[in-house]
Amino acid sequence: MNRILFLCMGNICRSPAGHCVLQHLVDEAGLSDVFEIESAGTTGFHVGASPDARMQQVMRERGIPVIGHSRQLQAADLEYYDLILAMDQDNLEGARRLDPGGEYWHRIKLFCEYCTEHDVREVPDPYYGGDRGFEYVMDLIEDGCRNLLKALR
Repeated sequence: MNRILFLCMGNICRSPAGHCVLQHLVDEAGLSDVFEIESAGTTGFHVGASPDARMQQVMRERGIPVIGHSRQLQAADLEYYDLILAMDQDNLEGARRLDPGGEYWHRIKLFCEYCTEHDVREVPDPYYGGDRGFEYVMDLIEDGCRNLLKALR
């Protein structure tokens, strides 16, 4: 079982997009029985909320099923998940603060390490930007998720 957790600040834009895209790719590849995919936020601002409506619209336009609800990252997640993919440096550091001894830091990486079509280190937060920001985030997410699945197969 490959346990993957996507991580952003509020868990309503970037990390649920990663969750939905990777789950869609895994389902299409017939690998659902060997992957457990989830997302979380470093803050609890939106616990229980569905993904942002603008993110949902972009996902639906690209044929990506919208799943999941926001939840906050817990210290136990660091032990449970094999790979935690933070969308930016702030959220990577937020996850590491839950593990001050650094025991699970090797499992926490920046998502953009898997991007090959885009030369960026972080997925920007589209929440306060315009619609193009959500499109760009989905471009990054799809790029990284395709390569992540290749790497994990």
